[in-house]
Amino acid sequence: GGAAGTRVLNEALKQRLNPGPGRFGGFDPGDRVIHVPAPGRAVPGVVRSADAEGLHLECGGVPVVVPQERVESAVRHGWALSAHQAAGMRWPAAVVVLPGDAAAGLSRPWVYTAFSRGERHLSVVHGVDQALPHAVAQIAAQERTTRLRALLEAVPTPDAAS
Repeated sequence: GGAAGTRVLNEALKQRLNPGPGRFGGFDPGDRVIHVPAPGRAVPGVVRSADAEGLHLECGGVPVVVPQERVESAVRHGWALSAHQAAGMRWPAAVVVLPGDAAAGLSRPWVYTAFSRGERHLSVVHGVDQALPHAVAQIAAQERTTRLRALLEAVPTPDAAS
């Protein structure tokens, strides 16, 4: 969010990298997008075309058709991603933008996720002053709430079966 959030950055990047009228619900052929086929799953892709069936994407070499009624909720421009959306993906280079209003959301796990997206190069543009080193050094990760520990503890060990 904010003046340097992904939506604002994507608007600027679209105008610079693939200007067009947005004739397919705001998208044009060649636009980089993120397709969200299910909650929590973000897949990078490129717009190829659109017709009565919907928006035609190519995601990882696989053709995908997003029905017209799902385009607004399932597809967004993807030149700039949030760290959450980028988790699990890597690129040759990454630019992490941390405007001043991002300071409150910083934590060591967030920084690790964002900073490890670039394989060979990382650029950090930040206006968070001392919040970045503070987050890395002092803000612990939130306690995770999963059932994994209980499930693992319930599994009998080979020694216990003897």
